[in-house]
Amino acid sequence: MSHILQFSFSSNALDSAMKVEKMKIKRLRIRCFRVVCSSERSSFENDADNGGGQVLSRVILVERYSNGTAKRYVLGDDSKLQTFLVEEESSTTPNRFQDSHSPDERLSWLPDTIKDFILPSGFPGSVSDDYLHYMLLQFPTNVTGWICHTLVTSSLLKAVGVGSFSGSTAAASAAAIRWVSKDGIGATGRLFIGGRFGNLFDDDPKQWRMYADFIGSAGSIFDLTTQLYPGYFLPLASLGNLTKAVARGLKDPSFRVIQNHFAISGNLGEVAAKEEVWEVVAQLVGLALGILILDTPGLIKSYGVLSLTWLSIRVLHLWLRYESLSVLQFNTINLKRARILVKSYILHSTVPGCTDCNREEKILAWSQFMKPKIIFGLPLEKIDGVERSHFMVEALLKLYASEKYILMVNQQPEDLRFYVSFKVGATSVSVLRSVWQTFWLSENWDSDVNICDQIANSLMELEERFEDFIQKLNDAQWDTQQLNLKVPKSLFIDDNTNPL
Repeated sequence: MSHILQFSFSSNALDSAMKVEKMKIKRLRIRCFRVVCSSERSSFENDADNGGGQVLSRVILVERYSNGTAKRYVLGDDSKLQTFLVEEESSTTPNRFQDSHSPDERLSWLPDTIKDFILPSGFPGSVSDDYLHYMLLQFPTNVTGWICHTLVTSSLLKAVGVGSFSGSTAAASAAAIRWVSKDGIGATGRLFIGGRFGNLFDDDPKQWRMYADFIGSAGSIFDLTTQLYPGYFLPLASLGNLTKAVARGLKDPSFRVIQNHFAISGNLGEVAAKEEVWEVVAQLVGLALGILILDTPGLIKSYGVLSLTWLSIRVLHLWLRYESLSVLQFNTINLKRARILVKSYILHSTVPGCTDCNREEKILAWSQFMKPKIIFGLPLEKIDGVERSHFMVEALLKLYASEKYILMVNQQPEDLRFYVSFKVGATSVSVLRSVWQTFWLSENWDSDVNICDQIANSLMELEERFEDFIQKLNDAQWDTQQLNLKVPKSLFIDDNTNPL
């Protein structure tokens, strides 16, 4: 199946590409701009248009997707740019598109979807060699532990009076099944969070730890309403458990990242143990105060007073959580902090230190909704609002010949939108460079100037000033060796195209 994209001619695009070439020669920074695909020719059989005849075509670029498909941008003799979606076999895929680490043969029978769900990104190269062996043994260990938990639950319920009046253990067993079912429904929330969103916590642990408390508060509301509707205890308690399990799925990984941040001497075990001491002491104090509140005359009989008391303490809890997260001073660079650092450098040629930057960081904000708006991993054909043609595509490839990404601008009536597509081999540094270029364009944008000219100017500024930006980050004690800026894995551009 194929479809044809009609594009209009844009002479300014090629002029802009040549402008970059001339500017760099003038500054004695000669760079070899090239469009690899311009010298590669291939024959493509187009039966629909030519009755089976051979038409000489050439591949402009290829977009490779994580599901094994690829979209080829092909320029025919009629100067029409066409796209063809094709399936690619892993055996024929060039080595540069494969993961840098060989797959684990013991799990070769598992579908990729399941592997992505249960294993860390980049497995096996992203973890130690003993990780899989440990997890395979840990799984049955946890299964046997929960079997024991289920069996003893009935004994606990019988001890507190459940089933005592019937004279048998049947009532206690039935109550235990209902109670354990509630826990099982809740556990599915942790399963979903860990499998689907496990790669998010390293980037922004403060945000996810705060969201965990918000979701946990919603779960407590379900528990609180069981007193009003005792006949719906199981569904309400299950919903509460499910919601709180989702919160725990967000809380535990986030806090482990925070603990790792504390352990600057490699003493993660001790830091975790001492944190447990603080938590247990707080738990004992909280339980004592809670019992004291429940013993207050008239409180336990009034559901309204009980609910209002809970709401007041919960709001105080959320405020204290936000304040505690606000004092954290990470020296790693995620997307939020990268925005703050780049903006400061573009405007003032300085970068804030860890304390000032973390204080300015908005914990609850989503980076996707911040301005300027940056959309990562977008296919080239979906970039709208810009006059495009195969000349434009080739000019973009030449402009970004030595970058591992392609950035384009879509000028909206309200604001600017920046689209970034990453090439094969892109790294966290590529993401940081694209953010730097985005902010320079945003601060220096002139709607009356040709888009390609402004992109060319921004690339020159990037070349001249990015190294100084990195040096200032190092001087301010930022960790530039391990950037928490992930490259989207769903789509990569390959400008080193092969014949069709």
